[in-house]
Amino acid sequence: MSPSDLRDIIRHGLLSFPVTPFDAQDRFAPDPFKAHLEWLSQYPVAGLIVAGGTGEMFSLAPSEIVAVVRAAREVSGDAPVIAGCGYGTKMACDLAREIEAAGGDGILLLPHYLTEATQEGVANRIRAVCAATSMGVIVYNRGQARISAETLAQLCDECPNLIGFKDGTGDIDTVRRVTIKLGERLSYIGGMPTHELFAQAYRGAGMPTYSSAVFNFVPETALAFHKAFSEGDDATCATLLRDFYYPFAAIRDRCAGYAVSAVKAGVRLRGFDAGPVRAPLTDLSEEEVDMMRALIAGRS
Repeated sequence: MSPSDLRDIIRHGLLSFPVTPFDAQDRFAPDPFKAHLEWLSQYPVAGLIVAGGTGEMFSLAPSEIVAVVRAAREVSGDAPVIAGCGYGTKMACDLAREIEAAGGDGILLLPHYLTEATQEGVANRIRAVCAATSMGVIVYNRGQARISAETLAQLCDECPNLIGFKDGTGDIDTVRRVTIKLGERLSYIGGMPTHELFAQAYRGAGMPTYSSAVFNFVPETALAFHKAFSEGDDATCATLLRDFYYPFAAIRDRCAGYAVSAVKAGVRLRGFDAGPVRAPLTDLSEEEVDMMRALIAGRS
């Protein structure tokens, strides 16, 4: 799939952000992963972002990320497979090549590790990764890898396969500067934790879609919200926010890292062997699992 084709496919549809299952020995479990994706495949999405934030990329070895891509490719059908990619610049370049060789269609470039960096340094990293692969590259604006509209525009002139901008900062001013400056040159993806909580504000800033973590366990609800969001049906969005998303956020906010842990608990409650989260994350307590069970009831 060419970068421009990928850009156009993901421009408006909902993007799935699947979890990464682990077995009792804390290894990636490909069979439960594929079973979960096969269940989700009955629902329409624009693409899969595997081994991303919800997929615990930050806890995966590079070889595990490649294994996740291979497994997703086996069951993804026509849906593009986009993989999380990151770490230091050389590691990210090497990983991008391996993802491409494994059948990936694109990468989501997550922030570099630990250190602060100048705009020039952030740009040099993005430039190097784009040069390392022919796949489409989506920049994830988050953490210590925040990029300005001016720097992003320069990179778009230099890197034809830079196709997307995903924001997880909540900085609507920067988002709007980017979408106005770059227009149709990029696809724009909302990437806040439980982005449905922010989707309408981001829509006003020119960001027409987002990745959904709750699609992992309540795909019908996730698609109902995305349909209402896309059609400007703010009344339905408000109802779903009140009845599901804000109660989910109340569970998620009980402990750091629960944006992933609560989703994985939801997947297990839907009958899939997702396994535990990997350290440094921690799983929900039994009380919190019961809260998730009550929230999911009636939404299957």
